[in-house]
Amino acid sequence: MNIVVLDGFTLNPGDLDWGRLEALGNLTVYERTLPEQLMERAAEANLLLTNKTPLSKETLTGLPYLRYIGVLATGYNVVDVQAAASRGIPVTNVPTYGTHSVAQFVFALLLELCHRVQMHGNAVRDGEWVRSSDFCFTRSSQVELQGRTLGLIGLGKIGSQTAQIAAAFGMKVLAVGSGRTQPAPVAGVEWVSLNDLLRLSDVISLHCPLTPETTELINTERIRMMKPSAFLINTSRGPLIHEQDLADALCEGRLAGAGLDVLSVEPPLPSNPLLSAPNCIVTPHIAWATKDARGRLMDTAVGNVRAFLMGEPINVVNRAYLEIRKGEDTSGSTTFRS
Repeated sequence: MNIVVLDGFTLNPGDLDWGRLEALGNLTVYERTLPEQLMERAAEANLLLTNKTPLSKETLTGLPYLRYIGVLATGYNVVDVQAAASRGIPVTNVPTYGTHSVAQFVFALLLELCHRVQMHGNAVRDGEWVRSSDFCFTRSSQVELQGRTLGLIGLGKIGSQTAQIAAAFGMKVLAVGSGRTQPAPVAGVEWVSLNDLLRLSDVISLHCPLTPETTELINTERIRMMKPSAFLINTSRGPLIHEQDLADALCEGRLAGAGLDVLSVEPPLPSNPLLSAPNCIVTPHIAWATKDARGRLMDTAVGNVRAFLMGEPINVVNRAYLEIRKGEDTSGSTTFRS
């Protein structure tokens, strides 16, 4: 069977091994795939793996030999999962692989906002300490986290891990519940309303999924509820924030700082106002990208393929496929074009 990876570079820039996937079929790995290259590269694929290369309904219609799609990420919006299900094609993803790495990165951003380590390190390299009249100097205010309040918008696996780290810093942790039911108690976390979280928090960290309800959740109206001394952290999805509203607030001093690993368009447009906003740290969507996390991603992706080939697919995200499958006899072997 033919296994094609459309954009393998991000997962594996050379420090991981494709060998276990290669053992499962005739493997072809492309580092990146442009839109005009997609159909030719995927034409003979039985199993297609993608990270950010879109697979639309029109694309899937033109791939008669395709039997499986594996997304090399947790989010799977790059695939038309309904169209795949209608053709009997399961779509799988890789959940939870980056929990520890992303939670750690939240505090990398936060601590940089608190201490401006890079700024001070650069100042020393530029000779400012050598020329200093005093034994120390600061180029920004220094912020201690002990006793301050962290507000988590979303308390899934990453949010929960972030809460544990915050507790180690001596922070109080608030979280927003979702839905109409009272959320279950979580040790060390106080459930509050969104308005109370915005009003009371010294640091707000976003960990919610991107939905129509959460798109541009952070906007001028909600920034006005926040403390002017507060920091905003986003390692989740860029469109959770109205970027011009945040940039305006930073420029006008209505918010102390922001640490963002995600933007609404990636790579960003040169005109993105957050790229030049004061007290705004922007990193290139790397919170998930430790070798440890990518290794777990690879392990799960290979496991997803192996499970499919054994006739028992796991981590399937298109529920319609599962419903169709319930009504079919799945005892036979899968036939692939070789």
